[in-house]
Amino acid sequence: MGFKALCLGLLFVSFLSYIYTPMPDNIEESWKLMTLDAIAKTLNIMAECLEIIGVMRYEDFISMIISLDHTPPYSDEHITVTDTAFVDIPARLYLPKKKSKSPRRAVIYFHGGGFCFGSCKQRAFDFLNRWTAKELDAVVVAIDYRLAPQHHFPAQFEDGVTAVKFFLQDKILSKYGVDPTRIAVSGDSSGGTLTAAVTQQVHNDPEIKHKFKLQALLYPALQVVDSYSPSHQENEHGIILTRDIAIKLVSLFYSKDDALRQAIKKNQHMPLESRHLFKFVNWSILLPEKFRKDHVYTEPVLGRSAVSLPALMDHRALPLIANDTYLQHLPRTYILTCQYDVLRDDGIMYASRLQNVGVQVEHDHVEDGIHGALSYMTSPFHLHLGLRIRDMYVSWLDKNL
Repeated sequence: MGFKALCLGLLFVSFLSYIYTPMPDNIEESWKLMTLDAIAKTLNIMAECLEIIGVMRYEDFISMIISLDHTPPYSDEHITVTDTAFVDIPARLYLPKKKSKSPRRAVIYFHGGGFCFGSCKQRAFDFLNRWTAKELDAVVVAIDYRLAPQHHFPAQFEDGVTAVKFFLQDKILSKYGVDPTRIAVSGDSSGGTLTAAVTQQVHNDPEIKHKFKLQALLYPALQVVDSYSPSHQENEHGIILTRDIAIKLVSLFYSKDDALRQAIKKNQHMPLESRHLFKFVNWSILLPEKFRKDHVYTEPVLGRSAVSLPALMDHRALPLIANDTYLQHLPRTYILTCQYDVLRDDGIMYASRLQNVGVQVEHDHVEDGIHGALSYMTSPFHLHLGLRIRDMYVSWLDKNL
């Protein structure tokens, strides 16, 4: 009995050491964040174990957990909230109740979740969009696009463009009392990917009459060409989102073939004909020195993957690889990045590229920030950091929209 207890104790200690991530000195509410990180890593381990033994797929388990956090479309004294559909794409609509003498501003929001899970119905996203509608006295539309791996790229992009084109019709804007010259599009993480890609499409399509006044990208994922950027290396075992988890999710976005995930981990996934794209993601040029530090740039290895996907060279999936001509037409842009985020460098490089072609960009870098902070704004997973990022984002919209 004593030996069994010892073994169980050692196993428990080993597990704790495996999920333990040291918190940087400048992190606010470090013990709370350490707890949230441990919960996230434990759920990830459970999901991987269930997948290995054949009980449930990884993404299905995570989606099941997230669905417990969904909230119904309840209205309050300030906002009327309804679930609807744009064409056949689910959307949640937030309409201010106060009468307005003139057409209102509007914000379209794409939620994050690594393309594999998440919903605008999650408590945190509902809270964020409700808050945005109230503070800006604006119409807010949150889009629930199709998810991988049931639906691979370009399904998510197609849903985003379809929903946006529907909303931008004169009759729809008039129905909801929206000023067509004061519309913003926003998104976090993979929702930031969609925001950037949809904005590129809208602003380069002459058949779309109304354009966005603003786009806001919150710790966005914008490229997978180079999986060895400084932020990938520094945050390999990061808080909440590790490099392994990020690569697993992005590979499922493209394919169920695990060979792709293994190739991305080694930075050997890009097709032979993709070398011309490297200049668009060359962090040794696009990152300021404070982020390059002493890292040495090495080009990704070409042609080593058993899976060759044209989508890996498609700017609709990887907005950072769009050419300069395509970027020149984009609206005023807000980019928020977090120091302790494996995706940090994507947003910083995009800010550099947009500024280089003359797009007006405001870049906020949160020195104590982590990926997914906006998911922690409501009880019981409440972080001051999430509320701080919310206020930075909404304040920028208010000043510029």
